Amino acid sequence: MDSDSVRSSYPYRGQEYNDLSLANGDCSAFSECNSDRSGEFTAASAQSRRLFVACATENSDELISCLVSALDSTNIDEQKQAAMQIRLLAKNKADNRIRIAEAGAIKPLISLISSNDPQLQEYGVTAILNLSLCDENKEEIASSGAILPLVHALKFATSTTAKENAACALLRLSQIEKNKTTIGQYGAIPPLVNLLETGSFRGKKDACTALFSLCSVKENKLRAVHSGIMKPLVELMSDFGSNMVDKSAFVLSLLMSLSEARTEMVEEGGIPVLVEIVEVGTQRQKEIAVSILSQLCEDCVAYRTMVAREGAIPPLIALSQTGTSRAKHKVKKSENSFSHIIIHFLVTIINVFKPAQGHEL
Repeated sequence: MDSDSVRSSYPYRGQEYNDLSLANGDCSAFSECNSDRSGEFTAASAQSRRLFVACATENSDELISCLVSALDSTNIDEQKQAAMQIRLLAKNKADNRIRIAEAGAIKPLISLISSNDPQLQEYGVTAILNLSLCDENKEEIASSGAILPLVHALKFATSTTAKENAACALLRLSQIEKNKTTIGQYGAIPPLVNLLETGSFRGKKDACTALFSLCSVKENKLRAVHSGIMKPLVELMSDFGSNMVDKSAFVLSLLMSLSEARTEMVEEGGIPVLVEIVEVGTQRQKEIAVSILSQLCEDCVAYRTMVAREGAIPPLIALSQTGTSRAKHKVKKSENSFSHIIIHFLVTIINVFKPAQGHEL
């Protein structure tokens, strides 16, 4: 994922705090959405696939030209064979991705994404995904009309692999900033939220990664909230065995600038989950949970009270005294440190419980 779509600082009490694990484009929590990982090819065909790729290395331009021509065949079996082989050629070799695009494969592959044949559709989606791994191809793929068919495949494909690879392809295209709005306008956010909630483990990771990229745009944040994203995000954050705590928390952090998101998060039971993360999560999980809670409580006394009553103060105090070695180093150099977020946050919460002036507890 491009680092410029990563939020590198968090506002609190009019300041920007940079000492968080998202700084410097750290997206290690997310799946990479690299070339397809469908694994649908049988072991019996492994030797023939290796022979094909080896032969293609020596005669790639001629072979690619023939395969691209076959994509327009009226014989569906020939189309499948050509799409499968293009998919294989584009899977791991960057040079092949450029050659395939230059040979004119992108538009006929996009047409296959709308095929009624599930296998042909899957090959088309996955070949486009593999071609999109080359930055030089992303602009042409988008301008050739791939976004709408990919969204359609994400919504309606009967193949799980096609849906997951469509999500990955949309992620790749969203790395061009102007495509983020288009992808959202074409309806990608609701099916991505659905994949986040109901998909396989890989599907959840891929959906989370795509949503993280797309939700840097305000309109897509609103679409995500209106599509019910808070429920799966809170559920995933609460499941420490899911390997999705960091990923879902990062997406949630992008949404917290919206009042609708804050309301929905609280209604879905997000405060107890975040407090538990502060108590028992990893250091990175604790840091992102505190940043979310601080955004939640900044302008709302009611939320501060809820956080305090949930038992957040003791683990926050403990965290302010320990922290990472990096955070401790930052404290010496700058007031924009994670420890200062905790301290300001604690002061904000504790002030809720101060007695009125002239009265005693």
